[in-house]
Amino acid sequence: MGALSQAELDALIDEATVDAYDDDEQLTGLFTMVEEHLAVPFTTRVLGVEVTVRRVDLRHGAVVAVCHRDGIRQAIDILDLP
Repeated sequence: MGALSQAELDALIDEATVDAYDDDEQLTGLFTMVEEHLAVPFTTRVLGVEVTVRRVDLRHGAVVAVCHRDGIRQAIDILDLP
């Protein structure tokens, strides 16, 4: 799948958060949508280094990608990924 347009992304966010009453429910709805529809594993680059994203998680009020490389694992805010 290619990159989404801003309108397509906005529609997906609206769908994920439509029944949410507060920020925590919106975050949970967004996380659930990402977890259900994001195809993992996939590779991306973090600070110029290729990493494998094996799963997503909800930590400390953010959706994070759990990235692996050479036996090292790190959670990175999904918004910080390219």
